[in-house]
Amino acid sequence: MKLQTTLKKYTMVIALVLVFILFSILTQGRLLKAQNMSNLLLQNSYVLVLACGMLLCILTGGNVDLSVGSTVCLVGALCAQLLDKTSVPAIPTILICLAVGALIGVWQGFWIGYVHIPPFICTLSGMFLFRGIGRVILSSKTVPVKNQSFLNIFASYIQVPGLDDKIKWSAFIVGVVVAAGLLISFFLGRASKAKKGYSVDALAPALAKQVIIAALVVFYSWKLANYKGIPVMLLWILAVVFIYAFITSKTAFGRYFYAVGGNEKATKLSGIDTKKVYFMAYASMSFLAGLSGLLMAARIGSVNGDTGTSFEMDAIGSCFIGGASAYGGSGTVAGICIGAIFLGVINQGMSIIGLDNNWQYIVKGLVLLVAVIFDVVSNHKTGKA
Repeated sequence: MKLQTTLKKYTMVIALVLVFILFSILTQGRLLKAQNMSNLLLQNSYVLVLACGMLLCILTGGNVDLSVGSTVCLVGALCAQLLDKTSVPAIPTILICLAVGALIGVWQGFWIGYVHIPPFICTLSGMFLFRGIGRVILSSKTVPVKNQSFLNIFASYIQVPGLDDKIKWSAFIVGVVVAAGLLISFFLGRASKAKKGYSVDALAPALAKQVIIAALVVFYSWKLANYKGIPVMLLWILAVVFIYAFITSKTAFGRYFYAVGGNEKATKLSGIDTKKVYFMAYASMSFLAGLSGLLMAARIGSVNGDTGTSFEMDAIGSCFIGGASAYGGSGTVAGICIGAIFLGVINQGMSIIGLDNNWQYIVKGLVLLVAVIFDVVSNHKTGKA
């Protein structure tokens, strides 16, 4: 029974390792090249950022935001036009674009949280509305992003003069320090729980998981060191991930999202403002979509009317694959990060081996279906009352 429980708990970690090994073999090691490993992060930066916001929406009851891809397009379009057609500097442009993302969130959060428009209908409307506005801003053209100050903020690499040469040792040193920090944090956290009388997981599987994660961090940092070093975009991703991990696991307000998804009526009767919970879920989602719009504009170097297409599907898929329940009330930021990386490895692996784009959609669809079936079967649910 303990083995069965352990396997269930670490299913996605095991699956990620197996998929990584599989595509490393199928690509004859090309997936492991330093440039491909660096691109694995950069090409999925928007997924990791969007998935953090999407998790809050899903926690409230399996609801999703279908408009995030269109919001990415709108904010990216505004950013590109401000930088290309006006004299507005990079930092004010970034602030304006993030404010627009936040306003979109306030708009949707109000209708969903306080007027009780079903999230599916409201965000479906936003999907068409914001995509249309984005294309109007662009005048149906592709607008380049050339402002170097803007690109430095989002798309540059961190290098230390005198230390980084052919090999960017700063990246490897940071990776080793982070890996050591994760292991130390694991032992300190375990000791603290034991001292307070809380139950702790079996040492062997829990330690094995931490060692694997630490080893992957060191491995990935070595790959970054053999390319261009640490991307600045990684810092933006980590900031979002850590903030949302802290909110959902360490704050009372973060637990409200789980409570609403678990039993909204009981949550309301306990004195929690469920309207505010819904409002904040969709407001934060659009704000992160705005940030993703900036990240994509910097990485691609241009914005057009199709920017952000299907981004909402990748974010939703990452959440469900990463263990978020289709019925709401359960899911973690760590889990959705694993889900996003899982999808990223599949996408990049299929691209490297030259699999037809149509088959890539089929594979991703099947993976998502299996993840949801696993959630339903493992929790013995057939619906939500």
